[in-house]
Amino acid sequence: MSLSASDLLWIFVILTMLQPMLTRKIVEAKRLAMISRIEKKRGSRVILMVHRQETMSLLGFPLMRYIDIQDSEDVLRAIRMTDADMPLDIVLHTPGGLVLAALQIARAVEAHRGKVTVFVPHHAMSGGTLVALAADEIVMCDHSVLGPIDPQVNQYPAASILMA
Repeated sequence: MSLSASDLLWIFVILTMLQPMLTRKIVEAKRLAMISRIEKKRGSRVILMVHRQETMSLLGFPLMRYIDIQDSEDVLRAIRMTDADMPLDIVLHTPGGLVLAALQIARAVEAHRGKVTVFVPHHAMSGGTLVALAADEIVMCDHSVLGPIDPQVNQYPAASILMA
């Protein structure tokens, strides 16, 4: 059986369309393996809250992520599913986000009986800073930063709106 030029073209198109999904799955599998190794080494539960601007590989437009209600539901569920005395290691890399979501996460972090360590590899701004400050320990490298906690309403500082 021989393949025609159009068959080869279709195979190429299909593989090209599947490549981003396969790459994402491989990265996810590597991430889960790394999390498992850290949990075993530290005897803790690892929770990632990583928000970064990513470009959609097929369409090329930027997709900005921030702390939202879905994050608070996911993190609260992870904390509830963890034994109350087990240490938590939270990796935070976020520009901030919704005040309500960040506050819910911070309260759950503060209420957890086991030791909570927040790792900030790059930055935790605004709501991320709120979550970090609720932990027992914050681990940062020399160039990591925390930002001001600055609630905003429709891109305007909340304090200035309340004064107006």
